[in-house]
Amino acid sequence: MTLAAMTADVSGFTIHEAHRRHQRNPKLAAMLILGSALLLAGCQTDNTSESMIRVERAQGSDENIASLSSVIASNPSDPEAYNVRGSAYGRAGEFRRALADFDQAIKLNPSFYQAYANRGLVHRNMGDQQAALADYNAALQLNSSYDVAYIGRGNLYRQANQLDSAFNDFNKAIQLDTTDPRAYHNRGLIYQARNDHAQAIEDFSTAISLSPSSAEPYNGRGISYVAQGDDDNAFSDFNTAINLNGKLAESWANQALIYERRGEKAKAQKSYSHALQLDPKYEPARAGLARVKAMS
Repeated sequence: MTLAAMTADVSGFTIHEAHRRHQRNPKLAAMLILGSALLLAGCQTDNTSESMIRVERAQGSDENIASLSSVIASNPSDPEAYNVRGSAYGRAGEFRRALADFDQAIKLNPSFYQAYANRGLVHRNMGDQQAALADYNAALQLNSSYDVAYIGRGNLYRQANQLDSAFNDFNKAIQLDTTDPRAYHNRGLIYQARNDHAQAIEDFSTAISLSPSSAEPYNGRGISYVAQGDDDNAFSDFNTAINLNGKLAESWANQALIYERRGEKAKAQKSYSHALQLDPKYEPARAGLARVKAMS
C-alpha cells in the first residue's frame, strides 16, 4: 500500500526589526511592528506546486499596503520600510511589486541580508531558482549565522532533490538554535525520505512544539507512524491535522488510509472523496478511492 506523499514546503518572509532611530518616528516604528505580523511562519504543505506560498490576503491587504506606502512616502530613504512593504506584497502574492521593494531596500542598504533572503523567497516563488540561490548565498555571505537563509536555501536544495545539501542547511539552522519550526519540519521530511522514521518523528514533534497550530507536521509525523506500523498514533495525528485545518486534502486522504487499513471501507471512501473535493488533482486520494471501490 502506497503512503500518501508528504512534500511540505514551508516558507517565510522576515522583517528586520526597527532600529533605535525609528523611536523618533512613532508612525514608522508602528508600521514596522505591523510588518512583523506579516511573517509567513509555520509549516505548509503544497502537493501540487511547491513553488507557491500560501496567501493570506488579510495580512497582505490593500489597507495595510496603503499604510506602508504612506510610511515610505514620508521616509523614502529608509530600506527597512521597503522591506516591510515588500513582505506585505509577498503575502498578497504580488511578487513583482515585492521584488521592486526588496531591490530598493538592497540598493539603499547593500548589507541588508534580511532583504536578500526575502527577495530570494520571491524569486523561488516566481520559479527563478538560480536567482533565489544567489540571494540566499548573498544573505549568508553577509551574515553566516542567519538561520532563515539556511532554511530558505535548504528548501531550494530539497526541491532540486539535492537532499544532502538540503539536510546540511537545515542542520546548520538547527545548530544555530533556531526556533523556526520549518528547519525541523523539513529535516524531518528528509529523514522520512531516507526511511529513518524514528528521527523523522522526533523532528516533526519538535516542529509541533514550536508551532502547535500547524497541521502539516502532524501529517508528517502520522505518515512516519504508519511506516512504523503504529496506526493508532497515526490516526490521532491525522485527526488533529483535520481539526487544525480541515481544508488540506492530504489530511483527509491520510485519515482515509487508516480507515482503509482497518477495513472500514465506507469511511475510507468518504474521506478519500472529501479529499478529492478539496483537491481533484490529489493523486494519493484518487488512487486510494480506486482501491477502496475495487474492494467493495
